[in-house]
Amino acid sequence: MNSLKNWMIDSANILFDDSKNDLRALPRSVRLQILLVLSFVWTTVFSLYIFSYSTFAFGWAGLYVAHIGLIFAVYMTFKQFHKAEQKSNSVFQTKNFDPFKIMVIVFVIVFIFIFSKGIEVLTSPNPNSYAIPYDGPSKSVFEKWLPFSKVK
Repeated sequence: MNSLKNWMIDSANILFDDSKNDLRALPRSVRLQILLVLSFVWTTVFSLYIFSYSTFAFGWAGLYVAHIGLIFAVYMTFKQFHKAEQKSNSVFQTKNFDPFKIMVIVFVIVFIFIFSKGIEVLTSPNPNSYAIPYDGPSKSVFEKWLPFSKVK
């Protein structure tokens, strides 16, 4: 298990560590641009192979956006862990309870709950079981209008 962990760390270091990357002589913006161009190329190749002509555009766009999101997410996660390793102070040790951080955590938990409930409804064999039953109005249109009319 440790060999797999070490391999994953080495792979992430090759891509995202400035001192170990083969592209370290290039500016950061150029390195990011190279990663985005590579994701564009591989997304196009995969989309041409998998999607039909009618679904190519949406499939390609979804995959490209997912690649960009993945690149930024992995990069930011790796950088945050690298910074945290250098400066390893716990929030509980420093007593730095930032309200913004707490609200972000609450938002993420609520978002995960709402998203998981939405997935549950979408994959349910009977999605109508989640709906509130409605049998129609209690009065007809004419019964509602009767108190305002001259004829009683």
